[in-house]
Amino acid sequence: MFIKLAAPALLLAVLIGPAGAAEPLPEAIAAPGETVVLSVHAEGAQVYECKAGAEGKLAWAFREPVATLLSEGKTIGRHYAGPNWEHADGSAVVGKAIGNAPGATAADIPWLKLEVASRRGSGVLTPVTTVQRINTHGGKLDGACEKAGEFKSVPYSADYVFLKKG
Repeated sequence: MFIKLAAPALLLAVLIGPAGAAEPLPEAIAAPGETVVLSVHAEGAQVYECKAGAEGKLAWAFREPVATLLSEGKTIGRHYAGPNWEHADGSAVVGKAIGNAPGATAADIPWLKLEVASRRGSGVLTPVTTVQRINTHGGKLDGACEKAGEFKSVPYSADYVFLKKG
């Protein structure tokens, strides 16, 4: 019985994100003075491509994310190369990474702070100036690969917090 009651409280703590978090976000991705516009959960994959590195050795290189944005269990948008976040209302933002912090484990992609570099459409994402990727799980791929041009997808989940200045 206790576990069933604790799970919704834990989920609520994750969904509340930075504003209601017991522990502050790492300084590298914090956005002091900004207010939350939207907070969503993402489920998808990080896509990697086998490429020759600087020394000519083959290694996995990040190519793009492919994820569904969810709110209260419903699909409300998508996340893809750019990086782009597109809401079902037609509004979208493209981000540029300006800060990062390690994920909870070695298998987790980093937490990020992204500055909005461009926007399109009109809707909920229109006023967004900053995007944070937090609570990452999975998505990391390391090691050598065998054949240039090969692709591999690694499942991941994360929470994205869309903020605006002021």
